[in-house]
Amino acid sequence: MTTATQKIDIQKILADRGLDGCGREIWQKRLGEITPAEVEWALSRKPGYYVLDRLLTLVSPAAENYLEKMAQLTQQLTLQRFGKTVRLYAPLYLSNYCVNGCVYCGFNKNHQFPRTRLTIEQALAEADIIAKEGFRDLLLVSSEDRQFVSVDYLCKLASKLRTKFSSLSVEIYQMTTDEYAKLFAAGIEGVTLYQETYDRDLYDKYHPAGPKADYDYRLSGVDNFAQAEMREIGIGVLLGLSDWRLETLALAEHAHYLMKRYWQSRISFSFPRLRPAKDVDRRQFRLLSDKNLVQMILALRLCFADAGMTISTREPADLRDRLVKLGITRMSAGSKTNPGGYTGKTGSVEQFEIDDKRTPAQIASMLKASGLEPVWKDWDAGFLLPSGST
Repeated sequence: MTTATQKIDIQKILADRGLDGCGREIWQKRLGEITPAEVEWALSRKPGYYVLDRLLTLVSPAAENYLEKMAQLTQQLTLQRFGKTVRLYAPLYLSNYCVNGCVYCGFNKNHQFPRTRLTIEQALAEADIIAKEGFRDLLLVSSEDRQFVSVDYLCKLASKLRTKFSSLSVEIYQMTTDEYAKLFAAGIEGVTLYQETYDRDLYDKYHPAGPKADYDYRLSGVDNFAQAEMREIGIGVLLGLSDWRLETLALAEHAHYLMKRYWQSRISFSFPRLRPAKDVDRRQFRLLSDKNLVQMILALRLCFADAGMTISTREPADLRDRLVKLGITRMSAGSKTNPGGYTGKTGSVEQFEIDDKRTPAQIASMLKASGLEPVWKDWDAGFLLPSGST
């Protein structure tokens, strides 16, 4: 299968099913017609396998009355597949310069504030503080700032970080397959890329300017780094832009597509909800309730037994404490979402406000008190060395 064909595939899958926004009314009608009997039938089936109609039932309004049963099944399935472990990671923000005009983001190019970029030396100083907290799983994050946070910059930084961290991943601007392959060779083994919303019309509305404004280009991005043989493939939607139920269906179809084509990689879901950010009016969005977030997580776990599930410090502490028992396998702790935040840089604008402000040690203590095991290190950094290296 050619690269071009693969890029078309996911577009065609979503279009054929009406999950790119063109079948919105049809899906909403189907969701409203789901009965309690259908939910009970879906829950009586063996958990952990994906069929679109089954997920449709589990995210329906009718399923809201079955969350306790869904939670019980999810706990059993997660324990069976992942044991009692929860991976801990920290994000390291490298730049808040950006060429995109995303309406929901504090880094929007049109927002007026002093911008910050970290040199490699400054980024290493941030990483030292993160490592001293116990983390060995590091996520490098950047706005779309190719001029400074270039492929070469990231490769140089990764080469210095991989002696301290067993797992390096990125959540950055979209790249080509060849560029992602260079990152992989430098020691970066995972990439997360959010489609933000699978609804084409709403995507255009919320992404009016910049390279990210191209829906189809964005949708092709995951194929690019999957073809570069990244071990970790992270996907998600920004919850609050569109109908969360339809987004969940589209996200699941995307995951199913990726799992069939890139079975060597581990697929994971993230659940970022819109948070307050500089110069962003949240009244224009469809904010998601805690109950609906829980339902989304439970439904996806019951359809994807082996997928990773990540929750960030966007969420409040009490909710995160509950979610780690409901299918979450990876969570951030002690996060700073502004460049230079760990070293105490003042005046550096953050991408969004975090909610859970507990220290990494406090998060680890919470996990232990919940009968779970915090995992700081997933595998040895030696596995990330390119073949033939010593």
